[in-house]
Amino acid sequence: MRGSGVSRVPFLKMNGLGNQIVVADMRGSKARVTPDAAIAINAQPQTKFDQIMAIHDARTPGTDYYIEIINSDGSRAQACGNGMRCVVQALGAEEGRRRFTFETLAGILFGEEAADGQITVDMGTPKFAWYDIPLNEEFADTRQVELQIGPIDAPVLHSPSVASMGNPHATFWVKDDVWSYALDRFGPLLENHPLFPERANISIANVLAPDRIILRTWERGAGLTEACGTAACAALVNGARTRRTARKATVTVPGGDLVVEWLDNDHVTLTGPAEFEWRGDLDPATGAWTRSEAA
Repeated sequence: MRGSGVSRVPFLKMNGLGNQIVVADMRGSKARVTPDAAIAINAQPQTKFDQIMAIHDARTPGTDYYIEIINSDGSRAQACGNGMRCVVQALGAEEGRRRFTFETLAGILFGEEAADGQITVDMGTPKFAWYDIPLNEEFADTRQVELQIGPIDAPVLHSPSVASMGNPHATFWVKDDVWSYALDRFGPLLENHPLFPERANISIANVLAPDRIILRTWERGAGLTEACGTAACAALVNGARTRRTARKATVTVPGGDLVVEWLDNDHVTLTGPAEFEWRGDLDPATGAWTRSEAA
């Protein structure tokens, strides 16, 4: 998969529990995937994606690669757990090893593939201070903030827990079926609410048991998604700190199950599968691409 420094670079079309991922191999190139290229790639049905994971040469000693993450609207993301699992699988198949250390905007993270194909990624440490998330308003306790959608006396969603997993998340707790909420309508409004200066990922969570969460997410910069790894992590840590859940749980998203654990060292790990679909090459400046028939 390694890039050659020419204008077009190899890419893999993959998914993590239905979270559509493009893994672009930028190694050996000083170019970056431009916002216009991302928008153009996403506009094509065959390459529509939630995130592009661009693999760059390492910038920091002790790391294997630098990973830049681009949303489907061309904006940059700090973290993407499902995309990181795809990167681990792609590099593992190429290099014949199972563990990697990456640098991202969210910090230094590791990823490791087990013998059964399940991939665990270190998602770093959660942040709960209002200025770290960040919020535009000071809240002493972010386990529950003043935010609602719907009539003031009968809100449809209200009082979310908010946290950062390298990107901002709001988790709304509900007792009903998460599919009974019009997240496609509420999501864009809440993502762009003035409370969130960098916008936010918006999730609806139903806790079935201390070790079981059902989750739907409107992903910042991508919209409704089959799976959002950082949202699953945020739901687990928000659940644990509000005493709704244990520190380890299975989080069921539309695409399937993820296992999230908040470790004693404060790091959060995310475990789940990744799937290769097909490969091709693309122009990181324009988004023009061709598909290769080779697997």
